[in-house]
Amino acid sequence: MNNLIIYAAGEEEVRSGLPLGRRLREFNYRHIGEYPESVAIWLNAKDTDGCVVGGLRGLVVLYWLRVELLWVEEPFRRHRLGSRLLAEAEEQARLLGAKSSGAETFDWQAPGFYEKQGYVEATRVGDYVGGHHLSFMRKVL
Repeated sequence: MNNLIIYAAGEEEVRSGLPLGRRLREFNYRHIGEYPESVAIWLNAKDTDGCVVGGLRGLVVLYWLRVELLWVEEPFRRHRLGSRLLAEAEEQARLLGAKSSGAETFDWQAPGFYEKQGYVEATRVGDYVGGHHLSFMRKVL
């Protein structure tokens, strides 16, 4: 066991997720049965000049939409753009079989936004950074 090496995964390994993703799925199947492979949901919003002013990056895995990133530029906030991005991601996730959605957000970011979209705080990690907490928000789709 001492002759094992640790190395940075190559570009192809990162892109394909193999072999680790496949091996983890096979292990999970023994416990919860087969489920679809993960699917990325990437949405962008552009202004009339074609500039990206917001977007969402998420992943549907194990029947959950995991919102990894949701961003709207300051001038475009409070015009429901974030709500529209999240609603579209949730709809796409539902079509892919997702039953729930989850997102992590710091107290200075968007817990209130997620609550307005029907999310509830499932757990909180206190003093995550600089005295601020991190919340995991969840919603049944």
